[in-house]
Amino acid sequence: MTERLADISARIDGIRQLGSVVNAMKGIASARAHVARAQVKAVDSYAATLASAMAQVLAPGAEDSDVPAAGRTGVLVFCAEQGFAGAFSERVLDTLSKGGPVFLIGTRGLSIAASRGVTAQWHAALPSHSNGIPKLAEAITTATLAAVAGGQIDTLDVIHTSWQVGRPDVVRRKLFPLDLSALPAPTGAAVLTQLPAAALIESLGQNYLHALITRAALHAFAAENEARMQAMTSAGSQIEKELSVFEAKLRRVRQEAITAEIIELGKGIAAARHAT
Repeated sequence: MTERLADISARIDGIRQLGSVVNAMKGIASARAHVARAQVKAVDSYAATLASAMAQVLAPGAEDSDVPAAGRTGVLVFCAEQGFAGAFSERVLDTLSKGGPVFLIGTRGLSIAASRGVTAQWHAALPSHSNGIPKLAEAITTATLAAVAGGQIDTLDVIHTSWQVGRPDVVRRKLFPLDLSALPAPTGAAVLTQLPAAALIESLGQNYLHALITRAALHAFAAENEARMQAMTSAGSQIEKELSVFEAKLRRVRQEAITAEIIELGKGIAAARHAT
């Protein structure tokens, strides 16, 4: 009986320790998602400023001049970097159609993609902190524009997850070529520039593309941590249920032990009386 009590107590201690780990992971994921959501607003403001600048520089009708003919489409895919995020990567990969080159972000997602027979032409890890995402976006921009220059792709789409009203929403958007027709209407007088318009637009366009990639990466980063929070919440609920079961079992075994001791004590007293 004593050994059984010790085993149950050890199991309860193990469950409580696991619960502490789960709560810590949930807290970290919550903090990271909160920071990333705030940074998305800053990137949106930066992208809007770049879009306005390009609109001021572009000549009327220029938005239709640089659109290439339909060709090979590359896909930038944001999957999970780590585990314990449920089916985060699977939902993203389910939307991926076979065809063009895949630029895949996320170490965990890379292994899941490989198990599905998806080979990434280029891949990178998602930083553990959102402050590292602009540097990642720079690497992605360089890699994808190099693929465009090398004739490997003509257009580029991005697939990432956004967290909407407590649920994951997989989004696919076109990144390149930039949709210049979506730029805001220019306001005010024509701006004075010291660079040729084509060179200025190219520079602004690269920065704008970098901003769009950064925004997609931040959405994916926040969504992965939201998914991890959801998974940890479910795990925490299961741990609480299991803990309740073992605590009830411990109380029952203790009661059985007390009852057994009382019975033994009663038998001893009866035997002593009988002997006298």
